[in-house]
Amino acid sequence: MKAIEATAKTSTGKVNWVLFNPKTYATILYLLLSLPLGIIYFTVAITGLALSIGLTPIFIGIPLFFGVAKLLNGIVNFEQSMIRQILGLPTPLVSYTNNQQSEAGQNWLMRMMRGFDSGLFIRNLLLVLLKFVTGIVFFVIMVTVISLGLGFIALPVVHIILMNEIQLDILENSLFSYFHIDWTYNQQYMLYVGVGLVLFWIALRVVNGLMQIQRRIMYVDEPYQQPPVPVEAQIHAPVQSQYYEYQEISPLKG
Repeated sequence: MKAIEATAKTSTGKVNWVLFNPKTYATILYLLLSLPLGIIYFTVAITGLALSIGLTPIFIGIPLFFGVAKLLNGIVNFEQSMIRQILGLPTPLVSYTNNQQSEAGQNWLMRMMRGFDSGLFIRNLLLVLLKFVTGIVFFVIMVTVISLGLGFIALPVVHIILMNEIQLDILENSLFSYFHIDWTYNQQYMLYVGVGLVLFWIALRVVNGLMQIQRRIMYVDEPYQQPPVPVEAQIHAPVQSQYYEYQEISPLKG
């Protein structure tokens, strides 16, 4: 029972105490890498599909198409495993079916055709294309909100350096002077740092929210919602049903 409760807690993947949680900064690294990875995925998918369609008349395009389908499935599985690793989600159980005897007399092309799923291929292709879009959008949002918070935090240091080096007062015409508020530089520094910390905390919450959106887009929770049936249960289920039927038919000895 405790193991089930622990699995249920870890499967949520929510990040608490964002400022001191390593998952938050792992998410930042993931979103930073999402931009180049999304471009690479998009380029590989479009190039592979274009080559497979163009080379279909000389037969090379057919195995290339199935190879691209396998590659897209591998890309989606890699993204899902990376998100699970960052959020600390458990690895989903996979049920393996023993179909090696049925595929023993088939060549490699027939095995690739039998393993091809058109619905899964279309879904993986759409996920790769969506990954390209979200990689750009999430990267821009994350960099903007984090830069805004860090900018306010670093403003006092930048002001001191500019004042000492080139005698440039960037706070001379600030909002305080516009409203005729006579605050010293130290008081303004404290306010800017406080606002920066609040904005940085909000930025980290936004980053974790983007990660949860990416988690739903990539169908990370799909294996948890559809638990696989173990192979042993599939094998022994008919035997157990026959055993119970035999108990009901046979008379009890008294």
